[in-house]
Amino acid sequence: MKLTLKRLILATAMLATSTTFAMATGAKVFVIGGKPDDPFWSVVKHGAEDAGKVVAAEGGSVTWLGPQNYDNLGVDAAELIRQAIAQHADAIVGPDWVPEAMDPAFKAVVDAKIPLIIYNAGGIKAADRLGALNFVGADPYQSGRGAGDYFAKHNDKNAVCLNTLPGAANIEAFCKGMVDGVAAAGGKGSVLPLPATSFGSATAVAQALKGHLLQNPDINAVFSIGNVDTNSAISGVLQAGKKGKVGVCGMNIDESALNNIKSGSQLCGVEQGPYMLGYLSVAILNAHVNFGVDVSTRDIETGPIIVDASNVDAAIKGVKAGAR
Repeated sequence: MKLTLKRLILATAMLATSTTFAMATGAKVFVIGGKPDDPFWSVVKHGAEDAGKVVAAEGGSVTWLGPQNYDNLGVDAAELIRQAIAQHADAIVGPDWVPEAMDPAFKAVVDAKIPLIIYNAGGIKAADRLGALNFVGADPYQSGRGAGDYFAKHNDKNAVCLNTLPGAANIEAFCKGMVDGVAAAGGKGSVLPLPATSFGSATAVAQALKGHLLQNPDINAVFSIGNVDTNSAISGVLQAGKKGKVGVCGMNIDESALNNIKSGSQLCGVEQGPYMLGYLSVAILNAHVNFGVDVSTRDIETGPIIVDASNVDAAIKGVKAGAR
């Protein structure tokens, strides 16, 4: 009998219900994530909410906290972490986007003896530095490196990373990985930084990339740092008259990105496993708080996974289910 993820979650919830006598109130898990309208973070949230069904069955709760925009990312995220502490969280999940601004807040979590998982940004080094239980996610540098290696294998050896969130540690690592991947094959990689206010702005991103491509006609590949910018990058390539001459690969996948890959207007997407980011982080913390259970592998990798024309159909099925 095929055991689907949904059935597994329901079965686990039923089991959890029968053991609620062991917990007085369950675990209050707080998850720090991205904007509510960010397609990547909506999938992370879906995963956290699915794991939250088990948390709720055991008498606990999952609370999602995210910024309204990314204009002041580090400071705003640090404030959300402090809000979680103030609301008497039993466990906290968060990305270490801007260490300079966020690490003091994360250290306050650990000092308060609140179990912590770092996910999405920071890697195992951040988890070690901060005293977190685990890191869950795809190493940002390796994710970018995957795109750079892909470009090089397809002979796109002059690539630019379109950075619309400069200063964020994981975004900087995406770009560095891409540059190093292209350079390792004898190519040239560069970074085009844009103001954070341009993130998700189709017009701003497309216009900036168009101008950059016209000023640098040798560029034949573009790497975007998130799926909200990938369509804008494709538009910028078209506006510059570079269709078929400049390939686009973007971090993360959604229905639009997969349709682009299937139609040939996008070379690839680099998936971080967003559903598993949310699901595993919440599930691990819930088990730790309620039962003292730990996962011995502290660096839990959910990616990167390269999606291109060779495996796009399987990815489309996952996106339709809300799990990719």
